Amino acid sequence: MKLDHFEEVVAIAERGSMRAAARHLQIAQPALTRSLALLERELGAPLFERRARGVVATPLGDAFVARARSILTEIRRTREEVEQLRGAGTGTVTVGLSIAAHLALLPPSLRLFRARYPDIRLHIIEGFYPTLEERLRDGTVDFYIGPDGGAQPVPQLSREVLFHNRRIVLCRAGHPLAAAISLRELVGQDWVTTSITADASDEINAFFARHGLPPPRLAVRSQSALTLLTCLANSELLAMVPAQWERFEMTGKALTTIKVEEELTAPPLVLVRRSDLPLTPAALHLLDLMRRATSRLAAEP
Repeated sequence: MKLDHFEEVVAIAERGSMRAAARHLQIAQPALTRSLALLERELGAPLFERRARGVVATPLGDAFVARARSILTEIRRTREEVEQLRGAGTGTVTVGLSIAAHLALLPPSLRLFRARYPDIRLHIIEGFYPTLEERLRDGTVDFYIGPDGGAQPVPQLSREVLFHNRRIVLCRAGHPLAAAISLRELVGQDWVTTSITADASDEINAFFARHGLPPPRLAVRSQSALTLLTCLANSELLAMVPAQWERFEMTGKALTTIKVEEELTAPPLVLVRRSDLPLTPAALHLLDLMRRATSRLAAEP
C-alpha cells in the first residue's frame, strides 16, 4: 500500500468517477484503474461499486476513505508545521465558527492573525457542530467554536467550554414592537430562527413555555447569518439570537434590540477539536487569539 493509493481513493470518492478523479490527479485513467485494482486485490475486497454514471463507495470503501483522509491530513499538517517552524508561514488553517463566534471572536482576531501569518490561507466555515463533526474527526477542520448543542462529542474529539452566553431579541429598526418590554407582548408574532438542534422550535419554545406563554410562530429557519439579517431588516419578523449581534457594527443601523425583562440564557460557546491531532503553529496562534477574545467577553458585564 502506497501513499498514492490514499490520494487516489479519496479523489475517486470525492469526484464520483474514475474519469474525473484521473483528471484531478493529472494521470491517465487506465493507470488509475490499474492502481485501484491492485489496491482492491491487496485488501481482498472492492472499495467502489461501478455504476452507469460513475462509482459509489462500498461500506469498506467508506471506511477506507475516512482513514485515508485522516492520514493525508496528518501528512499535510506535518509538512505545514515543519515549514511554519522554519519561518515559511505557508499552509492552510480551516476553522468552523458559529454566527456568535463570527461576531464575537473573528473581528478582534483576524487582523492580528493576518499580521503574523500573511501567507496562510484561512478557510472559515459558518456552521454548527453537528454539520462539522465528520470533518473535525478526519482532521480537515482544525477546530470548531460555537454553541454547545448538548450532545457529547465522539471520543476522538475534545470539548472545552470557553464562556457562557445569553440571547437577545432583534427586530428591524422602526419595528412596531421595538419598545416592547416582555415576551408576552411578542406573542403571536412571526419569527426567523437559526438552530443548533434538530428541531428549531425546541430552543425558542422553551422560553415562552417557561413564562406560561403559547409557542411563537416560526416562519423562517436559516443556517446563515446573511439570511437572518436579510429577513430581519426587510420584514416584521423577530429573532432570538446570541447577544453578540447587539454590538455588531454592520447591523447597528438596520436592527434594534427589543429589551425584554425575561432572562434569555444561551448555550455556552465551546471549543471542539481532535484531541490526538496537534494543531499547526498557525492554527494554534489563531486559537490563542480567539481564546483571548473569549476572556475579554467573559469579563464583560
